[in-house]
Amino acid sequence: MEKIRTRFAPSPTGFLHIGGARTALFNWLYARHHGGEFVLRIEDTDQQRSTDESTKAILDAMTWLGLNWDEGPHFQAQRVELHREMVQKLINEGKAYYCTCTPEELEEKRKQALATGKKPKYDGTCRDKKLTKSPNSVVRFHSRQDGVTIVEDLIKGNIVFNNEELDDLIIERSDGYPTYNFAVVIDDALMNITHVIRGDDHVNNTPRQILLYQALGFDVPKFAHVPMILGSDKTRLSKRHGATSVMAYKEMGFLPEALVNYLVRLGWAHGDQEIFSLQELIELFSMEAVGKSPAVFNPDKLLWLNAHYIKESSTDRLREEMKPLWPAAYNTSDADFTGKVIADLQPRVKTLVELAHAADFYFADDIQYEEEAAQKFLTRDISGHLKTMAGALPSVQNFSKEGIEEFLKNFISEHNIKFKIIAQPLRVALTGKTVSPGIDEVMATLGKERVIKKIGRAIDYIQSRG
Repeated sequence: MEKIRTRFAPSPTGFLHIGGARTALFNWLYARHHGGEFVLRIEDTDQQRSTDESTKAILDAMTWLGLNWDEGPHFQAQRVELHREMVQKLINEGKAYYCTCTPEELEEKRKQALATGKKPKYDGTCRDKKLTKSPNSVVRFHSRQDGVTIVEDLIKGNIVFNNEELDDLIIERSDGYPTYNFAVVIDDALMNITHVIRGDDHVNNTPRQILLYQALGFDVPKFAHVPMILGSDKTRLSKRHGATSVMAYKEMGFLPEALVNYLVRLGWAHGDQEIFSLQELIELFSMEAVGKSPAVFNPDKLLWLNAHYIKESSTDRLREEMKPLWPAAYNTSDADFTGKVIADLQPRVKTLVELAHAADFYFADDIQYEEEAAQKFLTRDISGHLKTMAGALPSVQNFSKEGIEEFLKNFISEHNIKFKIIAQPLRVALTGKTVSPGIDEVMATLGKERVIKKIGRAIDYIQSRG
């Protein structure tokens, strides 16, 4: 049995977007599931639009997602001489020819075809002229005009194309560089790619590519065209639906495993299961389970998954992930304290950026009180209790969650008050907010010195209001 080889072949003309990342993921999983190989190829023959920055951005995104490649990255532009050899092979065999039709002439032919109700394809003007290479000439493939080409798609089933509807596509531009449809065939064939898994916007390219495989004497790979990803309004996913760049999600505080889990579920399913480990995905992934209909991108579902993975992550791992996200004003050099802050907040946040913002009161001495919270809870009536508590706290020996629970229980008992009398004022004094992790958790993490200091500042605030 042949070794399965898949590939991901992005053009370095921008960032790796969500659709491309899902295509890469499906190729990676299919190869891993079958014990095959995953090849990375950078299709940079469009010299005007390809940039080193985009190449780096794509590689960084692939690495962040954990989609390691077994071979590559190959660069298509470095293979141009090989492509030219194959072009010449087709010319020598009478399967390709030079064309000197100008863009203006081609546009006029297109208009005439449309006016007469015909398909606006190249009419073969230069097909039998036996022209030689000249300035501004291109090379066209002498496409079959009879019969049909059948695309045996692993997702969509068989798709039949009439060859008479396929025109003589350009395979080499006037600048000597191959076109996409030609270069991709040569590279996939010579790299022994067995399965081409890509977006279904390539379906119409596939019959043309199959004819090229056959003309060159190459084995035709198996094709699988994955349905598009749509926005909530059922139009193609774009910036108006939110971020489309993979690394933008890293910057927004998403974990890579959450994005991988979400992307694989955009078009693939295994029963009703929603959360998968990477090993489970490798074991379960198959083309048979990929849906035929477009998938709708749901940001709320992604947030839910991210919250799950943050909650399940170790504190040590999150401490590393948080390093570039902490505001510069935070002193995060105390690893033990920072770890406790993360542990308090990780069950309550959906992104790492949200965690960074939520941690403000832990690191800032001069916290800002929410105005409505301060008006309601930091009052003269409560200042006496806060003073008494601040005076009693130094004697607490066990300043752990359990020790603080015991202290608060004794405090309300001794002063004959209900916990709700002191709970929210204490919360606002410590955090500036009415919503936070449990008071005992917050106090234990802040530590005795910070707690006393924050209560003292709240008392000063109450007194300053007169």
